[in-house]
Amino acid sequence: MLPGQPATTPGHRGGSRRSQVTLIRDHQACIPLTRILGDGDIVVLLTPVVQPVQPDGGNGNDPFEPLGRALAARHPWIRHVPYTSRNGITSTHVGFIKRAKAVVFIISGLPSPGQSSQVEIGLMARMVGDKRPQIIVACQNVHDIGLMEANFPTVIQLHGYLPSDLQAAAGLLFGEAPATGTAGLDVQSLMIEPKFWPPENWDGLDVTPVHELWNQCLPEHFHLDKFPLQSLLQRDGYAMHFVVRLPDTREVVGFCATYTTFVDREGERLIGSLALIIVKPAYRRRGIGLSLYDHALKQLKRIRGMDRIQLGSTFPRLLSGIPAGFSSESWFQRRGWQMDGQKPGQGQDICDWILKIDDWPSGGVSASSAVLSFRQGTFDDFNLIADFVEKESARKDYTGWYDQYMNLAHDGRISDIVLGLERTDIVASALIYTPHEVSSLAQDLPWARTIGSDVGGVACICITDGLSTSKDTIMIRLLDACVTILREQGMKRVFLDAVRGGYEGFQSMGFQKWAIYRDLWQSV
Repeated sequence: MLPGQPATTPGHRGGSRRSQVTLIRDHQACIPLTRILGDGDIVVLLTPVVQPVQPDGGNGNDPFEPLGRALAARHPWIRHVPYTSRNGITSTHVGFIKRAKAVVFIISGLPSPGQSSQVEIGLMARMVGDKRPQIIVACQNVHDIGLMEANFPTVIQLHGYLPSDLQAAAGLLFGEAPATGTAGLDVQSLMIEPKFWPPENWDGLDVTPVHELWNQCLPEHFHLDKFPLQSLLQRDGYAMHFVVRLPDTREVVGFCATYTTFVDREGERLIGSLALIIVKPAYRRRGIGLSLYDHALKQLKRIRGMDRIQLGSTFPRLLSGIPAGFSSESWFQRRGWQMDGQKPGQGQDICDWILKIDDWPSGGVSASSAVLSFRQGTFDDFNLIADFVEKESARKDYTGWYDQYMNLAHDGRISDIVLGLERTDIVASALIYTPHEVSSLAQDLPWARTIGSDVGGVACICITDGLSTSKDTIMIRLLDACVTILREQGMKRVFLDAVRGGYEGFQSMGFQKWAIYRDLWQSV
């Protein structure tokens, strides 16, 4: 079976039309699955929880059960695990994926308002699966649901998810459905030779076209309202943004955001953030993104004192890095960015987490200790906080954190700094904020207030090394203090920003992953 060729099945049980299945592409060369499967190899089938499409299907049955049965009839080691838009990929899914030889991920269609995109959940499953083959089965036109931009390596397209459609998909997956035509995508006819597009400085006067481009190009949970985006972009003195416009209509078809931030207290070394490059989908693969990328790097490297360039941004926080699993990963790899995760700045995971406060463990977390105590900061702590954060942020490469602590203190919000003390010495600290505040931290970190008005935030967690108490214990106690304060301030959920590692620990405490990024930077 060649990519782009449809296959049909002669009979079905769910409608009058013939069922058609099209193999859009198979860069993994994993179809038919008999190429890669042996006896005992587990295939995980991940399907969305949706309503049946047949009028008589309201008996509570999973509409994807026919696919699970059809696959199991050909390969007995199928594990069918549903997922929901609300919970996405949970620890249960991770366990199944880690034991699988291959993953078949079903996307039924576009999300309803307020739901997470199944495409985004599929990207998360792909990241968890690492190098395991993942096959996307789309039950709708791949262009309508944005699959081609997501750059999944193996994609199958169905007309829907009637039992007959799912039988056709099972047949193709195991090499039983014959090719009958060439109704696939003529990719070559759509390609336009890339060229150089001259970037222009963005004056920031009209944010509307950039706002429209932002929400068009980014997944739904990264969407922003116009004013918050404008506030993040318009930072006089340390923001430089660029656009590419069509020469005839002046329409904005590409945008790049960059910032500069001081690395440390001395104010002599700078970090340049290539925070974002977005291109209107209809104009991709024409050289617009590369033109913006080359121009932005050139401008950042010209700045005196520039010490490193990172992908993503520190503060203000647009994205902490490249969202994991996105097609942009390979784009930046082709431009020399290392993503093997072996060294700092080479693609280690950074994760944003969300917690329902009602899910926070109760009892025992805040057990009394003769050595450790946790409380909000006071003005008497100012010098000790400054010394502690400067030392820890420099030692652990937490760029921009010192400024955030000092900004809160200078704004008179030193009580938003939560401290962990071993007797009288500061050994841990964190920053808290709520969406109703006008603090510099709340303005720099948009995602908590974007999620909801009841979401408080925790950021910039510092914990020193070499203590008699374990770092895990200190982290739990520090988070417990932060959660307690935010609960008292009326918050129902907590957003934990840009944390490295600790996946199992955070999940065991009730946190759910909100986003995963690749931490990428290069020295200049």
